[in-house]
Amino acid sequence: MSLLTSLARLRALDEGIAQPVATVRHCHLSDRPMVFIPLKLSGEAAAPLAAMLGTDRERPHLLVVAQPRNRDLRFAWAADLAGVLLPYIESFIADTETVERKNADPYERVLDAPQIVVPNPGGVAFARLLGRSTRFRRTDGPYPVPEGVPLLGRWLTYFGERAAYPGSSLMTAATEELARHWASGQSSLEDANLAALLAWITTGPSDEAEDPLIWPPAGPATDPGFDAEVLAPAIESGAAERITEALRTQLEPTWRLMWQAIDLLAGLPEGAGVAGRWEQDRGSFSGMAAHIAEGTAPQPRRDGAVAAAAKLARMERAQAAYDVQRAYDDPLVMAEYRLTGEAFAGEVVETVSDNTEGEGRSRKLRPLVVIKTDDPVRLAPGTSLGTPQRRGQGAELVSADQGLVTLKITKGMGRGRTAAPGAVPEIGERVCYTSLTDDFQGSPALPDTEATPWTHGGPPQEYVPDDEDAQEEWS
Repeated sequence: MSLLTSLARLRALDEGIAQPVATVRHCHLSDRPMVFIPLKLSGEAAAPLAAMLGTDRERPHLLVVAQPRNRDLRFAWAADLAGVLLPYIESFIADTETVERKNADPYERVLDAPQIVVPNPGGVAFARLLGRSTRFRRTDGPYPVPEGVPLLGRWLTYFGERAAYPGSSLMTAATEELARHWASGQSSLEDANLAALLAWITTGPSDEAEDPLIWPPAGPATDPGFDAEVLAPAIESGAAERITEALRTQLEPTWRLMWQAIDLLAGLPEGAGVAGRWEQDRGSFSGMAAHIAEGTAPQPRRDGAVAAAAKLARMERAQAAYDVQRAYDDPLVMAEYRLTGEAFAGEVVETVSDNTEGEGRSRKLRPLVVIKTDDPVRLAPGTSLGTPQRRGQGAELVSADQGLVTLKITKGMGRGRTAAPGAVPEIGERVCYTSLTDDFQGSPALPDTEATPWTHGGPPQEYVPDDEDAQEEWS
């Protein structure tokens, strides 16, 4: 937890209301999100009990497994879930645009992509487990499952994995996004309670928000008291209507909270970097849709050494880019880096717009800017700098002494012998510079999959789902 977030939590506790830790929204919000609230049977890793989902806040779909330990009923429930989720996902595939790429062939990218919103990280984990339990199933032969179940498993696996990708909005957890934009006066663990977190943000802490009889847990696990006193007797009775109504009482309150959370996030202006990250999401979704259309095998149980290393490298670059974009988009996020000395803000007190380096044809324009700042500057001379005010500009720290920082601009000034208008900050202008830049290292040089060294298992065999995959128990 950063110093600024800690301060915001203390202030929230003192004032009795959550404090904003962001001025803009750092996630994409779809015009038609799919809210998905799963419940699982206690003591089971991925045994579904019920789900409430839909894109219309007035008309949710309620899916219930009357006997959760009955394998056939579980897969029938998965088929019903596929009947709601798959048409929603596939409705985005038809409308595409052609994207031109430098030094690569153009490709088709969807104009929009689905967005699944779950209450908390537990909902994401359940989606991944459900995907793993269904994507290898077969619709014929021994242990057949209804049509659509294996395809549902592949999509849930994809969305669950994408949720771990920094900056992705294809599958989001409401509590995580709310906590990213507001700091409550409770612990991070308590922020996982959707009702309690929303109470802190809207009206202040409330004992009712933590009462499971008023606001049941947002899943995927149910309240132990409800399990013992309501659910178990209902399941033992075998009355489907009784079970359905009991589970409806657990899901409907969370359904209302989910839309309240979406409305709160929608009330924030979208950050400048969100659109670019959503383009990456659309590209990723398009690639997955193409893989499925080509009839490729389901995602393997585990990645090979080369694939795992490549995935890790992509996620590390995405995390670095996400951190930079959030800081550039949001002064409150940038303030955390100013406290640590990785960024500084101040007023321009002097400029030398015609400063040059080198001689003759190698002479280069390098304007100097002197900034007066009260921030601690813990950066060494020669550090590369960027600025949110001029995102295409690059600079280099020359010196920092007694509140005066001198830097030289190294790029983003145009191609002329003099700097383009507006490229050099003017005297009196307030600016911010930081060592956070998007000049990241390129992809690591990884061997071909066929050249995986023996120290990492050697070349992996081509993955083909077998009978063991298809017959694995749903646990």
